[in-house]
Amino acid sequence: MRWMGLDYGDKTIGVAISDELGLTAQGLETIKRHGPDKDAARIEEILNQYEVTEIVVGLPKNMNNTIGPRGDLCIAFSQDLQRRLKVPVHLWDERLTTVSATRILLEADVSRKKRKEVIDKMAAAIILQGYMDSNKKR
Repeated sequence: MRWMGLDYGDKTIGVAISDELGLTAQGLETIKRHGPDKDAARIEEILNQYEVTEIVVGLPKNMNNTIGPRGDLCIAFSQDLQRRLKVPVHLWDERLTTVSATRILLEADVSRKKRKEVIDKMAAAIILQGYMDSNKKR
């Protein structure tokens, strides 16, 4: 079983992939958004290339556990992906993942320019790793 993690944003979609054993998540790429059809087509290419069986989409919740406008967009995106790609799509609470990714990159002394290039795929990896770790505990 191989999983894909997605960090869905206004301008980009961070993509991460699990290893073949489903133990670790690695950031793969950042997709520049070009509309639902092109975005889904690129995700489908990755899905087929890596033989992904399930997708995890980060769900940005407010700190009080409510879902705001950005969360509603992610829910609609995940439903559209499931309809188009015919694979299970799960939502995972992504609160503070970008903050965590930024902290990791700052501690690694990554330049501001490089951080901007990798932050979305690193956030996707954190989302996916959290989901996989949670499933191992069950």
